[in-house]
Amino acid sequence: MREFMDGAEAIVRGAFAAGCNFFAGYPITPATPILLRMLRELPKVNGVGIQGEDEIASIGMCIGAAMTGAKVLTATSGPGMSLYSENIGLAIMGEVPLVIVDVMRQGPATGGATTAAQGDIQFLRWITSGGFPMIVLCPSSLADCFKLTQVAFNLAERFRAPVILATDKEMVGAQQSVDTDTFEKIEIVNRTLAPADAEFVPYQIKKLADTPAFAPIGGPHLTRFTTSMHDERGLLTKKPSNVNKTSRHLAQKLEAHLAELEFAQLDAQPGAQTLIVAYGVTARAMIEAARNARAAGKRVSTLVVQALFPVPEKILCAALTGVARVIVPELNLGQYRLDVERLALALDVRPEVLGVNRVDGELIAPAEIEELIK
Repeated sequence: MREFMDGAEAIVRGAFAAGCNFFAGYPITPATPILLRMLRELPKVNGVGIQGEDEIASIGMCIGAAMTGAKVLTATSGPGMSLYSENIGLAIMGEVPLVIVDVMRQGPATGGATTAAQGDIQFLRWITSGGFPMIVLCPSSLADCFKLTQVAFNLAERFRAPVILATDKEMVGAQQSVDTDTFEKIEIVNRTLAPADAEFVPYQIKKLADTPAFAPIGGPHLTRFTTSMHDERGLLTKKPSNVNKTSRHLAQKLEAHLAELEFAQLDAQPGAQTLIVAYGVTARAMIEAARNARAAGKRVSTLVVQALFPVPEKILCAALTGVARVIVPELNLGQYRLDVERLALALDVRPEVLGVNRVDGELIAPAEIEELIK
């Protein structure tokens, strides 16, 4: 069935398909349509939607709700992510399942509230203190918005971690006709619950890469939740062995599963000497540019990156191998190109890495990419 919708609607539908039952957020262009839809629809499924007094209060409510067992979503834009930053660190330390939608707009600061941009990419990777890995997904179509929102919830639940869905003003706000039969529902993953009849240790794990079982605050178990470095009981500690274990666990529970966190769509053409790597709304221009180039007899491969971080190194390295040049179009000054260049330097034969970049508020046109295809 064909429907006329925008990315905000697709994300909201994906959240409900994943079992979301709590939302808190504060109005901010261009993320407000997600907030409005969640406030309207949550009461229909006995969920809770709250417009907080500001961004800090909103993400704080989300963390509290998640720790009682709710499946939680929030949505904001770059300035809101700045305010979320400290509490995202709390979510990492406390191992809180949480999905955050960042609808990117031009920055810094207030920047261009109604202007398309992809300027938050590296910010999302290093959004809080400590340097721990983040999961950042990025849709490039309405079908992606629906599916990757579900994936984000599943990963948040599985790893007890905040997961960011990085999108942009054009993806969320532009309406288009879409065949909703292409919207893929995936199996729901829920966090592992601690047995009610067994002794519970809040952060007990056997291996560093394990995710601890969850016991909701207010449930049958006594649990502890803290923003500070803690031992497996949730008690504050400065003992080096405990600090080392907790720190390495927060990294290893993601890094040990990197192969399962790589999401990308590679369209490899035999003999192609040009590869284009793109994400989000810019991937649409890439696909059109590649179609035009192929019609003109040029061989070009494309890679749509759907999981920006952790960097899908295996997929990227395989795609980079054997090509002479790589084109990375972005609505920023070349943020993801940094990681493509880093991987290219490790290859025996290093391809040339070129950027197509706009920061004037306009989208990249296919013709701008086609100029670099040989």
